[in-house]
Amino acid sequence: MAIVDLGLPPDPDGASEGLAILAEILAIAPATKIIIATGNETREHALRAIALGAYDFYQKPIDIDVLQLIVARAEQMFDLEAENRRLLEAAAASPIDGIIANSSAMQRVLRNIEKIAPTDVAVLLRGESGTGKELLAQAIHKLSARAREPFIPINCAAIPETLLESELFGHEKGAFTGALKQTIGRIEGADRGTLFLDEIGDVPLPMQVKLLRFLQDQVVERIGGRKPVQVDVRIVCATNQDLDLMMAEGRFREDLYYRLNEVTVRVPALRERSSDAVVLANFFLRRFATEYGRLVRAFGPTALAALSNHPWPGNVRELENRVKRAVVMADGQLLSAADLGLSALGEDPQSLTIRDARARAEREALQLALAQAGSNLSKAAKLLGISRPTLYDLMQQHQIGLDL
Repeated sequence: MAIVDLGLPPDPDGASEGLAILAEILAIAPATKIIIATGNETREHALRAIALGAYDFYQKPIDIDVLQLIVARAEQMFDLEAENRRLLEAAAASPIDGIIANSSAMQRVLRNIEKIAPTDVAVLLRGESGTGKELLAQAIHKLSARAREPFIPINCAAIPETLLESELFGHEKGAFTGALKQTIGRIEGADRGTLFLDEIGDVPLPMQVKLLRFLQDQVVERIGGRKPVQVDVRIVCATNQDLDLMMAEGRFREDLYYRLNEVTVRVPALRERSSDAVVLANFFLRRFATEYGRLVRAFGPTALAALSNHPWPGNVRELENRVKRAVVMADGQLLSAADLGLSALGEDPQSLTIRDARARAEREALQLALAQAGSNLSKAAKLLGISRPTLYDLMQQHQIGLDL
């Protein structure tokens, strides 16, 4: 931390030396929190210093109590940014390149992916929309012996039923009105590679029969064709639907299910891997800040609490969109819960009673301490100035869990 007076010799009446010092400090140690001391007449210079990367400014005459408060806030900000960097480093430890995960639940999924990928078993990925199932399917392909061959994804829910057969199996010229040339289907295009069938639960029953026939002998027939084409394709499927219920209701064939379900991987929802929310949010913040040239650097206390507490019905996709919007629209270097479009505690509207306000403040302090302590309970208790047993009691009272 540094407290810098802009009016330094040999330019005591200007700001050139102070601004030069600011630039040099940030060049040497970019994480430094610089507080600018300024007189009323040089306030515009202080605002310029803020734009150049200073943390805050304070107008003379100096009031020690107020300055101590600004310094304490700067120290807290430094610790938050250090925690953000630690979380990014933790994300880099993911066993699969390109997958960001810190929670034990997701780490188990990635270890299973590593075991499954080198084999040729059919894989069914089950999980809510937005949990990253296609990214995991790509990981299975990249870690397999088929990595140099095509990875062909197809969203079965996005293609009309009348066109799905042609998309999957292809067609010959003249097979139907508009078939002006021979077209290779997605299955044939994935020969020697991997075919990813997303939203497999949306495949209509007549098409399920044709898929089953293909899976049994790895042979396709284009629409309007008479010559079977032998292919070698690995199948990875994904769904957010309850296939067991669909089978019981006769909407999904059991024989097809068992062909596709040689191995099932359940992908947890983001609310089940709460420690990943902050890790992923930091990744998205850095990515979008760089992409859009924004000066946003970190998440503030209210944002960290909101990230951990929000139920994320849209999962990682929702998180990515909220962070992108916040980075683009934010005015400062620190994102708040409001920037993310969230209340600090995920409550909307908030109760204004003193009792509820105290509970919110207590819960936010607990979440912030746990975030800064990296979920180390002893360190979190020390930050809060309480004993570890008291911390346990408060966590239970506020229903705050740890993903151990």
